[in-house]
Amino acid sequence: MPGILAISGSPSPTSRTARVLDHLAARLTAAGEHEVTTIGVRDLPAEALIGADAQHPAVAAVAEAIAAADGIIIATPVYKAAYSGVLKALLDLLPQYALAGKTVLPLATGGTVAHVLAIDYALRPVLTSMGAAHVVPGYFLLDTLLGAGPDGGIVFADTAQAGLDTVVAAFLAGLPVMA
Repeated sequence: MPGILAISGSPSPTSRTARVLDHLAARLTAAGEHEVTTIGVRDLPAEALIGADAQHPAVAAVAEAIAAADGIIIATPVYKAAYSGVLKALLDLLPQYALAGKTVLPLATGGTVAHVLAIDYALRPVLTSMGAAHVVPGYFLLDTLLGAGPDGGIVFADTAQAGLDTVVAAFLAGLPVMA
């Protein structure tokens, strides 16, 4: 069973980005074909991230989880036309080729379509430089296409769900086939 690590790069405790990841994790797990683990960068010790402590046990645990995963989903809100600072802090602490051999799906959420290129111009180059074997086409979810769902979940507008389904299918097709 392919293992997927879903990383939320949002600093917010009420994050739409994290809810999108939780939705994907539940969907992929429910299908019974994938084991999904979710990590929120906001839950890592601030002193480790700000102090650039790559040896901190929490940072080491993230590196180990990445190494063990077959695929990585990295989701971030877009701030100032780039991915979040807390995600940047984490990525900077990981080994240079932490994503070697991995299939990676970049996702972003934001308030304006002006930020849609943040995935390709800000995040994708970093993921590629970290050795990702395949960075599938990412997807930008406009905040106005996301709504509050029951029990704190999330509801997608039909167009957003269709686009998300397409990139998730490409991501799953890029994962190793388990015998």
